[in-house]
Amino acid sequence: MRDTRESRLLLVLLIAIAFALITVDIRGGEESPVDGARQAAATVFGPVENGVAAAVDPIGNAIGAVRDSGQRHDRITQLEHENAALKQRLGSDDRNRSRVRELDKMLKKAGAGQYGIKGAEVIAIGAAQGFSWTVTIDVGSSDGIQRDMTVLNGDGLVGRVTTVGPNTATVLLANDPDFTVGTRMEKTDELGFATGQGDRPLSVQLLNGKAKVKKGDRLVTFGSQADKPFVPGVPVGEVVRVDPSGGDLTRTVYVRPFVGFTKLDIVGVVVQAPRSDPRDAVLPPKPAAPKPTPTVTVTVTPSPGGDVNATGQNDEQ
Repeated sequence: MRDTRESRLLLVLLIAIAFALITVDIRGGEESPVDGARQAAATVFGPVENGVAAAVDPIGNAIGAVRDSGQRHDRITQLEHENAALKQRLGSDDRNRSRVRELDKMLKKAGAGQYGIKGAEVIAIGAAQGFSWTVTIDVGSSDGIQRDMTVLNGDGLVGRVTTVGPNTATVLLANDPDFTVGTRMEKTDELGFATGQGDRPLSVQLLNGKAKVKKGDRLVTFGSQADKPFVPGVPVGEVVRVDPSGGDLTRTVYVRPFVGFTKLDIVGVVVQAPRSDPRDAVLPPKPAAPKPTPTVTVTVTPSPGGDVNATGQNDEQ
């Protein structure tokens, strides 16, 4: 449309009519004279509006999702933290149950040998004291710990106390090359001296060169004068190899320690020795020998008539 005086007058007239209709519609309320026209327009243009809304709705949802994404991200983060805390608590519960089992086993050992013990936790390994096989425990002189006390756990002999501070102590482990302890064989009472060899089995020199010893035999501590540094009867280990007897005055056997020195946690320091030697009472009972498995031997013999007869016999292996 060309911008002329007539067009401008027509535009002004249309605007005036529009304002007039709006005024009449507002004043008329539900009885407005233009209500019928509005309904007709809604009938015509409603489907078009719905189609446009359906087309635009995914975009609106996306905008809403972006707007709510911050809240969802916070919720996901919260759930992740809760899951991590739950896993940590479950792991802690598993560890606590494991430590309870260790403590229970150690207390049973102490009860069997009538040892008075002070419980402790391993808090450091030997790097702080050099390259020897040592650990640091969280009890010291303020807890009644003294030098040359026996240290054990639920499996057997751990070592002896070498250095004592007010709240901590150093334990020389039984597998250290500088560690030596007097031993006694189970049942036969053969005496010897066990020496640590690091991550290899203990080397035990039996005083009797003709001692009868075999793989699987077990040893306990012989004990020391005044029970320091070793109380008697603490399980040491099990024989895994025996050197041939060459007529020497002594005989060497190799013993796998009962204690796993690389996984120490809960230990006990013997602060009171038993009134009497517990002998072999602290050793765990040996597993029962497996029962023989019955077998059936079938013998097939031909009969004179050509038939085959089978006879069975039960054997035990």
